[in-house]
Amino acid sequence: MAFRLVMMATGGFALPTFRALLEQGHTVVGLFTQPDRTGRGHHRHVNPLKELALDRGLPVLQPESAKTPEAIASLAALAPDLCVVAAYGQILSAELLAVPRLGAINVHASILPKYRGAAPIQTAILQGETETGVTIFQIEPKLDAGPILGIERTPIGAKETSGELESRLSILGADLALRVVDQLATGTTQPIIQDSTQASRAPRLKKESGRIDWNRSPQQIDWQVRALQPWPLAYSTLAMRSEKAGGNSGSRSLRLIVLEVGPAENLPASDVGSAIPGTVLSVDGKRLVVQTGGGFLEIVRLQPEGKRAMTAAEFLAGYSVRPGDRFEN
Repeated sequence: MAFRLVMMATGGFALPTFRALLEQGHTVVGLFTQPDRTGRGHHRHVNPLKELALDRGLPVLQPESAKTPEAIASLAALAPDLCVVAAYGQILSAELLAVPRLGAINVHASILPKYRGAAPIQTAILQGETETGVTIFQIEPKLDAGPILGIERTPIGAKETSGELESRLSILGADLALRVVDQLATGTTQPIIQDSTQASRAPRLKKESGRIDWNRSPQQIDWQVRALQPWPLAYSTLAMRSEKAGGNSGSRSLRLIVLEVGPAENLPASDVGSAIPGTVLSVDGKRLVVQTGGGFLEIVRLQPEGKRAMTAAEFLAGYSVRPGDRFEN
């Protein structure tokens, strides 16, 4: 049985699923996506889902809110059997979910019931998970709580960032979505009720989420650095001492985005101490080692504010950093 499908999606995570649905045996009859947004310089952000839908001659609907009577009427006019939702960015009302004959399913980037919410990929890395995946579930008015229709699991790489993991999960999600839609069409799904006692939240990140707390362990800081790429990015402010004419000393603060860190190995014995977390321990022209609350951490790549990304060696060649300088919490 062929379905009439409406895709409800906005982010790049949804693009492989949308492409897959367009190529398989069901009929995609429209796209709901977020309204166009204007960024810096008054340039509109490119929405690849919208561009693909228009290229295929599909109607594109961009309501400010999918809860309005007008939005619900627009969906009803498309007469869908099922809505497929992925990174849409809006909560769907019971009234809207009642329009498609089979309701709506969501492609969610975690192994539910863990990490319900807007930032499941980042939160999985932040929490030090070694495995994550994609879950497809039947949408109910409660956040990410409906019956599970399919799960695909994958390990998280030891150096994998959220952006890299999202790219992999988007492909897994597309394959899983095709299987689940086919199972719904043939009546062979086996829904699994989520255990809400095992649920945890993955709230939307803010820019402030990137501030590094040097009292944390090297492992926790590594999780943060990887989890917050490509946004909002982990950062800290380095206070550097400087010598002025007449023997006076001064200081300079520099905001740095931290892009990659690693374990600080083979440190000279003279560099090992019990400094305040955030203190620069070793600067030899190539390595930048910092005291944390649980050991030592080497900054491998970083980006001074307004500059390009660079290695620690490139940074140290251009900035006068000394042992005892300190990253602020």
